[in-house]
Amino acid sequence: MTHSKVYQFFKYGVYALLAFNVYLFFSEEWAASAHRFANGLEFSQIIEGFAATIDTAAWVVLLLMFELETHVLEDHHFTKRVTIALHSLRAVCYAFIVYSFYGYLSKLLFQYGVVALPDVINLCALATDHWSYAIDFDEYANITASNCGSFSDSSVFYQFPGINAIVDATGKTELLRLAWVDVINSAVWLLVVVVLEIDVRLQDRNLLTGMALRLSTLSKYVLYATLFLAAVYWWIKGDFVDFWDAFLWLVAFIFIEMNVFEWQKESLRQAAEANAETL
Repeated sequence: MTHSKVYQFFKYGVYALLAFNVYLFFSEEWAASAHRFANGLEFSQIIEGFAATIDTAAWVVLLLMFELETHVLEDHHFTKRVTIALHSLRAVCYAFIVYSFYGYLSKLLFQYGVVALPDVINLCALATDHWSYAIDFDEYANITASNCGSFSDSSVFYQFPGINAIVDATGKTELLRLAWVDVINSAVWLLVVVVLEIDVRLQDRNLLTGMALRLSTLSKYVLYATLFLAAVYWWIKGDFVDFWDAFLWLVAFIFIEMNVFEWQKESLRQAAEANAETL
């Protein structure tokens, strides 16, 4: 295999792994929804229960749109019909991504809604009343007589709003931090895609040069560094799925950045050849 084929195989392998992550997030959030929405999940609550699943699915489709526009399709492929189709699909993806950001905010507010549970100083007192303990973000375990002593040795517990699920003070702080990281990560990715959209539009007009290029590059250093720190935080906290997903997305968008760079080089080469022919 040539170097180019190996590169393409690796790139699309990363894209396939990101698509598989949709299933991983769905499995995780489906299990959590059984505890958080014990009385049934209403349509308006879908984004709260499955924010990561919807967000990841929308991003996968958007990633493929960027791949088509920056690498796969040639200039002559961009007919009016193709352009409208691409822009329409991207608009739908952006709507779901913004909607998912609202879902992350809802989860953050949910974490802030915990209240102290009075008269409970031992988890074993709840072992027969169908309570669960939050052992991680979006992960709950039923409290039973056999496991009630293994979750926490604290004597102060907090109940999540509207459900029979609790956590101790340390867990409350950790879950709140994870919720904030989710919100920040989602917001930063929105900014990344805004900058990338500007890059693509400018490059399409051969205007991605000078100050525009320098501002784009500087902003990406800041944004990608923030995303990298979020990934490191998830890794430190032992949240492998979120860390793995964040790592793959960084790799995937490096590929998109390389596509834009190659597109820019090709545009410059074509411009130089055109100038040479006119001389």
